[in-house]
Amino acid sequence: MDALGRLRLDLAGCGAPRYIPGMATPSTMLELGTPVPDFSLVDVRTGETVSLADFADARGLLVMFICNHCPFVKHVRGELAALGRDYDGKGLAIVAINSNDATTHPQDGPPYMKAEAAAQGYGFPYLFDERQEVAKAFRAACTPDFYVFDRDRRLAYRGQLDGSRPGNRVPVTGADLRAACDAVLDGASPAAAQTASVGCNIKWRAGNAPDYYG
Repeated sequence: MDALGRLRLDLAGCGAPRYIPGMATPSTMLELGTPVPDFSLVDVRTGETVSLADFADARGLLVMFICNHCPFVKHVRGELAALGRDYDGKGLAIVAINSNDATTHPQDGPPYMKAEAAAQGYGFPYLFDERQEVAKAFRAACTPDFYVFDRDRRLAYRGQLDGSRPGNRVPVTGADLRAACDAVLDGASPAAAQTASVGCNIKWRAGNAPDYYG
């Protein structure tokens, strides 16, 4: 079986649509300028509760909706860890949130999240959104889904990490997201043209899928 065939099987296993290049669940592209939704969730790495208020002094905030098993996240997880290292001490707070239903996808439950954070070297909090209320507040739809908020905690960027996707042979660089983070840290606005992220759909609990989610 070739690489594309294996990827189709992986995607089928994660509950995403059958993989066709260029087709996946897109982010909803929340309106720019939206205030950051509040959150208070447990960091699976430490067992401690992490809240929005903990980052009051940061000049920018990056919120990433990810999970363990999605092939789209696996494709970029090395870059996610690199973001944590490269922006450490630069004034950008970074938080990752997993909102998947761990009942149907136990590999995305807290024990496995903790192991994944250690294996990948995630230096940022990895929070479990068990009730999925935070994902709904952000109108998150896919993994990965990225949101960058400025010093005033207004949405400045939502979209892709970069143009790389599983199977398209484009290198993973984080170029789009890094440019947005750099702009926010410089007190500037990211480019107005922003491309939606795509990935596996968030795994909502039965009957819990939000109205915006197709």
